[in-house]
Amino acid sequence: MTEPRVSEEIPIAIVGGGFSGVGAAIRLLAAGHTQFVVLERAEELGGTWRENVYPGCRCDVPSRLYSYSFAPEPGWRDTYAAQEEIWDYLRDLAGRFGVLAHVQFGHQVLQATWDDSTGSWTLTTNRGVLRCRYLISAIGALAEPSLPPIPGADRFGGTVMHSARWDRSHRLEGERVAVIGTGASAVQIVPSIQPEVERLTVFQRTPGWVLPHRLRPVPDWERRLLGRVPPLLRVLRTLLYWQRELVAVPAFTKYDGIRAALERQSLRHLARQVKDAELRTKLTPDYQLGCKRVLPSNDFYPALTKDNVELVTDRIIRIDPEGIVTADGRLHPVDTIIFATGFHVSDHPMAERIVGRDSHRLAEVLRGALPSYLGITFPEFPNFFMLSGPNTGTGHTSQLFMVECQLTYVLDAFGLLWELENPVIEVLEDVAQAHADEIERRSRRTVWMSGCRSWYQNAQGQNIAMWPDYTFTYRRRTRRFDPSDYRIEEGRPVSAGSP
Repeated sequence: MTEPRVSEEIPIAIVGGGFSGVGAAIRLLAAGHTQFVVLERAEELGGTWRENVYPGCRCDVPSRLYSYSFAPEPGWRDTYAAQEEIWDYLRDLAGRFGVLAHVQFGHQVLQATWDDSTGSWTLTTNRGVLRCRYLISAIGALAEPSLPPIPGADRFGGTVMHSARWDRSHRLEGERVAVIGTGASAVQIVPSIQPEVERLTVFQRTPGWVLPHRLRPVPDWERRLLGRVPPLLRVLRTLLYWQRELVAVPAFTKYDGIRAALERQSLRHLARQVKDAELRTKLTPDYQLGCKRVLPSNDFYPALTKDNVELVTDRIIRIDPEGIVTADGRLHPVDTIIFATGFHVSDHPMAERIVGRDSHRLAEVLRGALPSYLGITFPEFPNFFMLSGPNTGTGHTSQLFMVECQLTYVLDAFGLLWELENPVIEVLEDVAQAHADEIERRSRRTVWMSGCRSWYQNAQGQNIAMWPDYTFTYRRRTRRFDPSDYRIEEGRPVSAGSP
């Protein structure tokens, strides 16, 4: 087999044009690094917020936290921003900070392979091959939809879509619709489509903990004030950060009393909104709050009580051409099936296509076979940095906070690497293993390991997603790149010059 011809060489390649990729590009430009490319498989930037266009889609983190600190947004129309607003914010960032000149749209990375002989990565894309000295993965954990392997799905006679691949051309008015799943996307979809469909059947495997939503419109005067007084926006943002940090993190990681108080609040919310005792029993979780993603909503429960809605908790055994068959033998006739079944997180397909030294694949990290250091670097993967990597997720605050911490670390690393004329670096295995052991030890006492199954865990039952501590501790650990944690080898020339 002949080697693919390298059509381009560049010091830095970023894979993914969502929040992480755009943020990385902005920080590189601010630090004077101009020789890089952002590879985006779609024809527009946006990542998760481009793909998820289902009815009712909005962030479940307060808007004031869901922006980069270097570009706070005073103009959010709601306290929890809708998908369109967030997507607009991201695209505005890219234009305002000069990112678009570095983006190659329609470039899907099919394989990324480390080459020891050249000290670089070879990226095979649908548009050709390029080589880079340093590779930044910004693909995101919530990028590849997960479809359950239900027998007969390919024989269904109606329309099938995943919440993250919504078909806007398909009209649901007057249809019999099935929503499979009752997680974060379903609690937004169900109340949004319930008034227009003829019949809505919601299939629930496990009920979620639902808390009252503090969603409200932001008045014009408030938006104008925040735009004219930026320090006020920073103060409000800081207060909101600490409020969530000091309540939610102890509830998830330390103190059962706080978690129990939140559970009582959730059960009161359920009792107020669902008067039918049988339905209320079906919607009552039997695991601790926080073990799965907590769901803020004021209209999910009321939607389930409507006359045209049925909640089904019997197991789905197959899909027939006419509808869905459950374990009680009942056929539920439907015209459209909506899978609100989440994403591949611990089994992300792209992880199989990133190949490091000695044919090690990034998927080994997600399976727990290789350790991760700060969720950013990994043994056997030289010159590789990952954003929103293993154990950098949060269940209470903005993921952008964690991404900014990672970008600070990566940019500090590039400052050193530039001075050393582009060396090959690789985190020491004992450093990464010590960090992985600490994560495992800290995770044992958290609610995420309290017995339920969730996307926070890999197939081995390990916490692969969540940071098991306060996020300010992660920020402290990522403030500086420590070269003593790495094996640093002399670099080799790269034709496009320094980063």
